[in-house]
Amino acid sequence: MLKRYSLLLAAALLASHLATAQTPTAEPKPLLGFDIPGAATQYELETRFDAQLKTDNLRDWMKRMASHPHHVGSPHGKDNAEFMAGLFKSWGYDTRIDVSYVLFPTPKLRVLEMVAPTQFKASLTEKSLSEDATSGLTAEQLPTYNCFSKDGDVTAELVFVNYGVPRDYEELERRGIDVKGKIVIAKYGGSWRGIKPKVAAEKGAIGCLIYSDPKDDGYWQGDVYPKGAFKPESGAQRGSVLDMPTYPGDPLTPGYGSTKNAKRLDYKKAPTLTQIPVLPISYGDAQPLLAALAGLMAPEAWRGALPIPYHLGPGPAKVHLQLAFNWKTEPVYNVIASMKGSLYPDQWVMRGNHHDAWVNGASDPLSGLVALMEEARVAGELVKSGWRPKRTLMFCAWDGEEPGLLGSTEWAETNAKQLQKNVVAYLNTDNSERGFLFAAGSHTLEKFFNQVARDVTDPQKNISISDRRRAYDLINGSPEAQKDARDRADLRIGALGAGSDYSPYIQHLGIPAMNVGFGGEGEGGEYHSIYDSFDHFTRFKDPNFAYCKVLAQTMGRAALRLVNADVLPFEFQNFSNTVAKYGTEVKQLADNMRTETEKQTRLLAEKRYEAVADPTETLLPPKAREAVPYLNFSPLDNALLKLEQSAQTYALVRKGNPSLTAARKKELDQLLHQAEQQLLSTEGLPRRPWYRHQIYAPGFYTGYGVKTLPGIREAVEERKWAEADEQIKRTAAAVERFAGQVSRAAAVASPPPTQ
Repeated sequence: MLKRYSLLLAAALLASHLATAQTPTAEPKPLLGFDIPGAATQYELETRFDAQLKTDNLRDWMKRMASHPHHVGSPHGKDNAEFMAGLFKSWGYDTRIDVSYVLFPTPKLRVLEMVAPTQFKASLTEKSLSEDATSGLTAEQLPTYNCFSKDGDVTAELVFVNYGVPRDYEELERRGIDVKGKIVIAKYGGSWRGIKPKVAAEKGAIGCLIYSDPKDDGYWQGDVYPKGAFKPESGAQRGSVLDMPTYPGDPLTPGYGSTKNAKRLDYKKAPTLTQIPVLPISYGDAQPLLAALAGLMAPEAWRGALPIPYHLGPGPAKVHLQLAFNWKTEPVYNVIASMKGSLYPDQWVMRGNHHDAWVNGASDPLSGLVALMEEARVAGELVKSGWRPKRTLMFCAWDGEEPGLLGSTEWAETNAKQLQKNVVAYLNTDNSERGFLFAAGSHTLEKFFNQVARDVTDPQKNISISDRRRAYDLINGSPEAQKDARDRADLRIGALGAGSDYSPYIQHLGIPAMNVGFGGEGEGGEYHSIYDSFDHFTRFKDPNFAYCKVLAQTMGRAALRLVNADVLPFEFQNFSNTVAKYGTEVKQLADNMRTETEKQTRLLAEKRYEAVADPTETLLPPKAREAVPYLNFSPLDNALLKLEQSAQTYALVRKGNPSLTAARKKELDQLLHQAEQQLLSTEGLPRRPWYRHQIYAPGFYTGYGVKTLPGIREAVEERKWAEADEQIKRTAAAVERFAGQVSRAAAVASPPPTQ
């Protein structure tokens, strides 16, 4: 009787919830993984969850944790870890701090000066501001530098290389400019910062400077801080230049955990460190250097907003760059809090965010971290009132993310086998601000996450965060995004590259993952500078912490639904549709390259480039390229067909047979959450075996930016045709393994044969 009463009460509360959301029917909205009574109970739990979220906690925790710099090895970094661990324990979690020991170089010498044609010495300092309470903590701040730069003392002519990505060097070569033996200066943007010294070194440069041009990140965007939000003249972006597209984590322990007694490489031989010295500078320090350049004018698209003509060089500007670092090992403190599941304790739902920052880090990472903490607090309150998660719920605060995903990667490598056995999904956030939902992740979670976003209300518009994002895509999206937003029931989530702590879980271990946040309406040029402060955040990013709270509502729902679902809420038709789309893209890429190569070859033979070239300027014809062969995509096409069929079968079976025995639910869950591991290859990607996922990876020359079907796509882009054939077969094999796992799941979910 009591159980029946509880169900009736839950149904009544669900009806109230739906009425508030202006739903025209009393029928519960469907929830993947739940039957109708289970959905009613879940909605009642989420109503209670929302009611207990406190904005004041978000504000107070951010102010406390951002009160001092908290980089790796800092006293306040350790203090923050201990502070969080104490809170998690008080909320009822089994909590510990796991320590890894990682290489973390800090600068002991930084010199940048122009020695010809005039003398100039860069200040390399950010100005403290009376309007920003923490900007003056100079004794505690890391200076502006690029972590994992090589030591060096070089003097050479300067060359402006735009964003410093491979296509920029092609343009320089057409203008007869060679950077061999030179120091290059590149703008931030266009790609991840670590790609810039990587490509420069490949082209023979001996040093690299990176600056934020005010057109991209400064007064061209609006008033500068403190009057406005944007980067001031002395602001500079710190950041890692570790070659993370090769592997993230401690560069001295590739593929295994950096425990205290782990065997370590000599740092001078570590493959992910830069090969040349590199330094970030402000646009105030960059302007005299760029103004002293002569030679050809930069292409119009390369020119920034400084009040100077943008010449390419080389010279006559000649600069001296000298860098030396303390190559020391530091502890990183990962806070791990868990609440044991009542029914499936060996199935873990992980929620993560990093806690370290380059300086005070209010936006990056604390805007995401305080949301995680509030989610954990309220979940603890729900437990005190009688609720218990069916699966184990974990909250993880990672250290060392900024230098190269050090804490999360080393923890994942140390515990790899257990994580692959037990972790159902990993849910990540990083920084967040006022604006629109953005979400990326495993497409097996796409429909599940669309249901989460459907049920969260945007605080500014009083519509769902999903509807607001759909409106954004319809107006501001690419033509493809506009079509999807108009015609597709579910919003597409993005694919995961690199750039935050999800990377080791999905791309190395094959654990389904999501990365979620809000943005687009907060303003700022504070990124990785001393101005990423509580004062800046509360003026320009999310003054009322409304979107920090919405992030907690969103990710809290995602975690609660995953831990409570009767059957894990994975769905494979959206995944099948998305991977088929990627397949079409790589085939189109090869076709377009073939057409463009044939066109260019004909124009070269006809000497058309010489005919249109201005004889008073240097602009050489492009280099002739090898013809693009017709690749055999049939193994991939066949695998994608099997995936489509298995995904459709699973969907029909689950729709027609929602009830399963406890034993079959457990067996089905195991197949579902380990399906992603079928997409790994033991060999990994070419030249970077740490990345084993065959569907998603960071690009070798994009860094944070994702490459989908990366083995195939990059082989085609790099015109490695034999490798492309091999990668088509390897990717197809992974898709077939995945389709087979989905078929096994469908068999387990099928009704038993009638007697």
